[in-house]
Amino acid sequence: MDIALLALRLILLATLYLFLAAVLVLLAVDLGHRRRTSTGTPVEGRLVVVASEAPEIVAGAIFGLQRLTSIGRSPDNVVVVPDTFTSSRHSLLAWREGQWWLEDQGSRNNTFLNGHPITEPTVVSTGDLIGVGKTQFRLELG
Repeated sequence: MDIALLALRLILLATLYLFLAAVLVLLAVDLGHRRRTSTGTPVEGRLVVVASEAPEIVAGAIFGLQRLTSIGRSPDNVVVVPDTFTSSRHSLLAWREGQWWLEDQGSRNNTFLNGHPITEPTVVSTGDLIGVGKTQFRLELG
């Protein structure tokens, strides 16, 4: 009886270890798949300050882009523009469908693209000028 009980315990223990190993393998495969599909095309680009009336931002300053780059006066934005004409959450630059999209986030003083206010998400390209408050950025890609 003791030998049969010991054999059952060993079989149960081996089954448990096999189950845990299978779960770890599936997690590793899924993680590898997610890394390949989430990175896709690398996002390389930056915003270069062309002009600003804010003393904290100098012409030529560079801000790296993220897939979602928030621009505004609040310190939790990716690009902080500390002037009173910039809303706390002014605009958003987002990488979607293989291109950059700029959208105003309901700011009081609008977001400008090449001197024109935008009212809906708009595709932006390298060399375009983005106006936020009294600061103007140039989008540079690659």
